[in-house]
Amino acid sequence: MQNKTIKLSKISDELINSVCPLRLGATQPVPGAGNPKTEILLIGEAPGEQEDLLGQPFVGAAGKLLDKLLASINLKREAVFITNIEKFRPPKNRDPLPEEIAACFPFLERQIKIIQPKLIITLGRHALKKMFEWDKDKIIDKSISISEFHGKLIRGKKGCYFPCYHPAAGLYQPSTKIELEKDFQKIPKILNKL
Repeated sequence: MQNKTIKLSKISDELINSVCPLRLGATQPVPGAGNPKTEILLIGEAPGEQEDLLGQPFVGAAGKLLDKLLASINLKREAVFITNIEKFRPPKNRDPLPEEIAACFPFLERQIKIIQPKLIITLGRHALKKMFEWDKDKIIDKSISISEFHGKLIRGKKGCYFPCYHPAAGLYQPSTKIELEKDFQKIPKILNKL
């Protein structure tokens, strides 16, 4: 595990000098956090205000909901690894632009190769779309509908994916929160099958 920890720490150090256009406007990079030996990697979109200030992923209101979702399947955030496709906060929490994601994605790709998770849980449509593009080695032109894919195991060339709604969406839409809760209940059974 120490070797994985060292390699992940090196990525964190490299992010400080990243060419990502968002780096200059951010307080600090948010590389990700958690257990390097986990079977589960959770990938969101981008850091928000609290994440930017603290340098940790999912520490705001959406993070509190994510913690509750993990607890519902007897997991703590320390048992999994949580990160984002974008490692710096976009201004005013806007969606990251394709060139911004492209600048940070090699760091995520390296994290995936180091951790080698059994299951990649994508949180929201942006993470889902980018991981589909990465797995299929081509740009996906059409808009990805999270409602079409959430709660279903998808076996790709580079990994197994379990798309979920973003916890932030669950904060504002009670029906989405219910779907998130249902989807998270499927995770232990899916892990046992992999």
